[in-house]
Amino acid sequence: MSHVSTTRAGESHGSAKSYRTGFFLSAILTIIPFALVMHPVLSRPLTLLLLVGFAVAQIVVQLVYFLHMNRSSEGGWNLASFVFTLVILFIVVALSIWIIWSMHYHMMIN
Repeated sequence: MSHVSTTRAGESHGSAKSYRTGFFLSAILTIIPFALVMHPVLSRPLTLLLLVGFAVAQIVVQLVYFLHMNRSSEGGWNLASFVFTLVILFIVVALSIWIIWSMHYHMMIN
């Protein structure tokens, strides 16, 4: 049951236990921020900071337990594709924010 299966390339697919652990952590990392927003007991900036922290933790849990990203040498292509995805995502988000800000600035002048 807790056997870790591998493919021809040596990539692990995880075990039922690791999937349960990932699911449990993901659920906790979703429920806590939801409760913080629905029942505000902290200041707004602190709540926002905690939400971002929980979001980053959620990303790490998803990558480790479900996408099986690790530091093994076999996962080099996974890491390279992930870094490429992050760069493209950053470019798209940063340019979108810049374009929207620029349009807002130029529309307010006239």
